[in-house]
Amino acid sequence: MNEHTNPMPQLKKPAFEVEDGGYVALLVLVTFAFAYLVAPFFGAVLWGVVAAIMFEPMTRKLASILGGRKNLAAALVLILLLALVILPTIVLGISLVNEASALYAKIKAGDISIPGMLQQIEGALPDSVLQFIRQYGLTDFNTLRRMFGSSVTSGLQTVASQALVLGQGALSFLAALGVMLYLTFFLLRDGQRYTELVRGAMPLRPKMRDSLFAHFTVVVRATMKGTVVVAVLQGLVGGIIFSLLGIEGALLWGVLMGFLSLLPAVGTGLVWVPVAIYLLATGAVWQGVVLILAGMFIIGMIDNVLRPVLVGRDTRLPDFVVLIATLSGLQLFGLNGFIVGPVIAALFIAMWNIVREQREEARRPLDTALSEEEADAARREAEAHPG
Repeated sequence: MNEHTNPMPQLKKPAFEVEDGGYVALLVLVTFAFAYLVAPFFGAVLWGVVAAIMFEPMTRKLASILGGRKNLAAALVLILLLALVILPTIVLGISLVNEASALYAKIKAGDISIPGMLQQIEGALPDSVLQFIRQYGLTDFNTLRRMFGSSVTSGLQTVASQALVLGQGALSFLAALGVMLYLTFFLLRDGQRYTELVRGAMPLRPKMRDSLFAHFTVVVRATMKGTVVVAVLQGLVGGIIFSLLGIEGALLWGVLMGFLSLLPAVGTGLVWVPVAIYLLATGAVWQGVVLILAGMFIIGMIDNVLRPVLVGRDTRLPDFVVLIATLSGLQLFGLNGFIVGPVIAALFIAMWNIVREQREEARRPLDTALSEEEADAARREAEAHPG
């Protein structure tokens, strides 16, 4: 071959081809189709992922103790989860439905009269308080009694009717529970491998991707510890206090306090404050005083003391963000929303924090260079004018 012969020119591959756009469109379509496919088990998948994130450190430590037996470690953690969390939750739900049914039956039979209780409170209020209430237009106590009484009755009826719903949907509940446990087992056993697969497929810069994954894990654990643990403790302590004071429906009130503890600031006070007012107004003075003191210094302090410790200062969201995210999550996703809402809000803030950190890092070399130039100028100025 002649040495002066030019080699074949290499054609540069275009940066973007039609086939690439077609593949991206197909990828998006298939992803949405898969999301639609698993939508009926959204709750089961969500709680499976959350359980795996929460118990993955325990599984890893247990596997190291057992000589690397991941199957056995994951199975033992799953049994522990089933015994300490899932079964007690099911028993609590059944007991709650039974107690609500009993209270609803007493109200329907006339043994308990909600309007009568409100009438007792009205009769015990001093004239100054009644005048203050009338200034704000709450003059028709009969209408107020009917509205409040019908609201409580309909709420108890809704909870009591869940017994029939649970009976009819037992098969779907068992299927969702099975999917959740099955998914949790594999995520506990092979979670790190699946995480690396997802991490490698994400179209993000490595530093942003790793920071986002770290934030997601921290946020899920902090949200669960800061909501579920505090809610369980506040509901448990509140139910015990109600039971010791002889208040009927202590289990129902305890569960309601635990649920309302998800709302910051107001939370459990929406339950124990009206009950304490009723006790004081009906002559049960010492029970009302004890309930007020217990609500302020025991039930309330659980949130004030434990939540910062469990959540941590760095991952704790502002109270107004938690309130809005929790209420919106419950409205959009049902019971799953109390974890979905705060997690989405926390990820929203975390992603904008990542953007801020990236911008600060990009400006740092320029600031360093400017500071060095300023130092050189000051040094030259000092040398030119030594006096």
